[in-house]
Amino acid sequence: MKTLSPSAEELLNSSSPLEVELIKPTPASALIPWTDSPPKISKQATRTSLKASTLDGVFAAIFSNITGGVLLVNFLLQLGANPVEIGLLSSIPLLANFLQPFGAYLADRTTSRHWYTMMIFGPSRLLWLVLVGGIAWFCCSDMESHQLVIGTLAIILVTNILGALGGCAWFSWMAALVPPALRGRYFGLRNSAGSLTNLLSVPILGYIVSAYPGGDIQAYAILLFFGVIIGLISLACQFWMVDVNPQVYRAGKTASLTAENSQDSQPQLFTIFKDRNFLKFLLYVGLWTFAVNLSSPFFNLYLLKNLDLALTTVTLYASLLAGANLVMLVIWGKLADRVGNRPILLLVGSLIAVTPLLWLGLGSDLISVWLWLPLIHLIWGGFGAALDLCNSNIQMEMAPLDSPSQYFAIAAAVTGVCGGLGATTGGFLAQLDIIGGLPGLFALSAALRLIALFPLFFVREPRSKSLTYVIEKVLSFKPKAKLVSTEKMAV
Repeated sequence: MKTLSPSAEELLNSSSPLEVELIKPTPASALIPWTDSPPKISKQATRTSLKASTLDGVFAAIFSNITGGVLLVNFLLQLGANPVEIGLLSSIPLLANFLQPFGAYLADRTTSRHWYTMMIFGPSRLLWLVLVGGIAWFCCSDMESHQLVIGTLAIILVTNILGALGGCAWFSWMAALVPPALRGRYFGLRNSAGSLTNLLSVPILGYIVSAYPGGDIQAYAILLFFGVIIGLISLACQFWMVDVNPQVYRAGKTASLTAENSQDSQPQLFTIFKDRNFLKFLLYVGLWTFAVNLSSPFFNLYLLKNLDLALTTVTLYASLLAGANLVMLVIWGKLADRVGNRPILLLVGSLIAVTPLLWLGLGSDLISVWLWLPLIHLIWGGFGAALDLCNSNIQMEMAPLDSPSQYFAIAAAVTGVCGGLGATTGGFLAQLDIIGGLPGLFALSAALRLIALFPLFFVREPRSKSLTYVIEKVLSFKPKAKLVSTEKMAV
């Protein structure tokens, strides 16, 4: 069996053993006996798990590129979808996250993270085959295009409801497998692998759709069929990951599998709302998600419809974004491990907040198409990578080890509802002349993003450095040393 990359292997060798309750990795159901302290995962088992998780992320990235993003937006536009329906395309996955607390409740009462996620995400990905059949029926009958749009949104709703029930279980699984000291660097490496996949796959997929002689709709059906197969391969990679049994996983004390102890842990859901620091974080992440999704779902719509750019050009921008994401993720991961996530969110968030303003005044001229738009996507990808990474890692830092799923689920529910409301609101505002259409929507989003950063100043994060320290020490913006006297200079 191949090992991880040298950098990842070096990190594992220098880290302390992970302490979690687990199931032996080879047979995913063989339970390790519980003792007074959690069993330790061997370095080899950890390497295998992290490598399998990385491969899972690579195949999942291809599946996500086919079932979402610019390809799905282009498919719906070819069917005549309006801005409100494009907004629903982004709001449905976010609103479905409102069910994540219920998913956490179900997941924490199973005996296997692996099999729970398999039972959730397996049917979720297979449901996309229904859309393949719907497209085939549309191409062979007199079915109205708008009916297929509604059917597509319905499938997105069902698959994302299932995904919401399993999202926090996967997040808790990874939080147990990756130690705090490694999270920034490992997830930086894992996300970099996904970004490299996006960099290579998105232009190829876009070219296939554009060059297929049968048209964009038929081409998307073919890609979707193979995308489902790739999505199932992604799930198969999880069989090589160390499993975790949430029933007996406790921090620093003996756990029991009895129903009595299971009931004792239920009130922890209500104690979360007494955690003022976590509530401050929820306020920040809710406002930020609303402000971002007010505009971000409509960038591709602006390129494809308002500027009338070709799909191959738009997918090229997506590749630039993925390339910048790939280059910067490892850097952001190492920096997050050094100074914490909160100062990076504040500094980088200030830059990302104003990026919608860069879209104002752009047209289909050569300078806009080949200079400003690529530059915007490079900034968006390079610095946005820090936000994606640090927003996830700071949740792992703030969540207690004995009830991480509940923290992750509530945070996901807040971001889902706020993000869904933002995308839906943006879809309605985009059709109003009073704000100037999409350009006015972009300006409003930038203003709200800056406001959303304010609660983050009051959030406390373990192991986090102060913002002043990061600016002066890490970024080398130190005060100048005392000036040398003119007499010494003369000498």
